[in-house]
Amino acid sequence: MSHTLGIRQAQKQKTRQAFLDAALALLEEQSLSSLGLREVTRAVGVAPTAFYRHFRSTADLGVALVDEALGSLHPMVRTTVSTAGGSEERIIRAIELISHHVDTHPAHVRFIARERHGGVQPVREAIRDQLERFAEEVKAELAKDPEAAGWNDDDLLMLAHLYVDQMLITASLFLEAQEAPAEQRERVTRLARRQLRLITVGRSHWLD
Repeated sequence: MSHTLGIRQAQKQKTRQAFLDAALALLEEQSLSSLGLREVTRAVGVAPTAFYRHFRSTADLGVALVDEALGSLHPMVRTTVSTAGGSEERIIRAIELISHHVDTHPAHVRFIARERHGGVQPVREAIRDQLERFAEEVKAELAKDPEAAGWNDDDLLMLAHLYVDQMLITASLFLEAQEAPAEQRERVTRLARRQLRLITVGRSHWLD
């Protein structure tokens, strides 16, 4: 009996993932608010009623996509602001991690960039909640740095939000330059370094 249940559970998870993959592919060309349930089920090759065994609505599907796109990134985001190495080393490490993620998960990055301010409220809220989690985790990493001595919690959180916002901006720029010549990607890298250096300089003088 347990073996049969395991097979059913695996099949259910496989179908659920098929819905997520199909929706992500369809969202390359449109926003979630315009995505039809029948479009998704047609792409998966199942009847529309099968959708409701996995999701309550397309908004619920979108929230699941947010979790898939951002949920696994928490270790990476913490690594980008790790106290290991000097400030320039941290900047280079952060940009390399962001660039690699855009190259390997462009559809997820495009989805988040579009839906962060999109028309589906539960998805906007899910993205906001994930970004708040990122900011809290970045704040915890920043607090470990000797440079954080004397900073209060509000200022550390403000700095953490600056870093998280900059990561999103950098990811969007790399996404736009993905099919561009190497020189344009290099310009994005140089700009991202300058922007992160500006934050670093401001940070070092905040308590002056």
